Amino acid sequence: MRDGRYVVVIVDDHALFAQGLSLLLESRAGDTFVVAGSTTAGEQAVALVGREAADIAIVDLALPPLGGVETIRRITAAYPGTHVLALSGTEDLGLATAALRAGASGFLAKSADPEVLVAPLLTIAAGVRVVPADLLDALLAAGDRAGGTILERLDDREIRLWALLAQGRETSEIAKAVLVSERTAKRMIASLLHRLGAANRIEAAALAGRCGLLDDAPRRPR
Repeated sequence: MRDGRYVVVIVDDHALFAQGLSLLLESRAGDTFVVAGSTTAGEQAVALVGREAADIAIVDLALPPLGGVETIRRITAAYPGTHVLALSGTEDLGLATAALRAGASGFLAKSADPEVLVAPLLTIAAGVRVVPADLLDALLAAGDRAGGTILERLDDREIRLWALLAQGRETSEIAKAVLVSERTAKRMIASLLHRLGAANRIEAAALAGRCGLLDDAPRRPR
């Protein structure tokens, strides 16, 4: 923070938009935020965040040539304490999801009323993620559809292995449950994680919960 205010930087290839956003924040919430600088190039964003010790970076996702998602990934990797608000001129669900996975703390459409920007920034600064209700509904619906697709392409043995994994069972316990050696169980688990697209057991467990695999009885879609 600087003089008791959150330091904000803006990364947007439209300089006029960045200028307007800066004037809005300073006029509506100048006692809370100070806009320390802006850039039209994603390649310069990390240096800008570091130079200004930014608390918040507002990043446009349509940012050629590097791209907003990659810009966010680089900012959060270099400065994990900096919160990022992603802005987009489109309602592309895939792009919004990619931004959140890259480390963005929130997402807003550029079509949103600029007057409502202050509250999300305060929320993000407090360490809470901001996702519009319609986007959250779409993400949940997409997750449900993805869960059904995953279950359909796994056989019964893989589903049982997934359930055991999601229950927090150790490899030795899983090996006994599926009647294989511990070495074989390790290979099976690695193969399952790959098929699920999960980086580790924690992600696999979270996905299992969304698919209903942790209910009393595992269910497969009809």
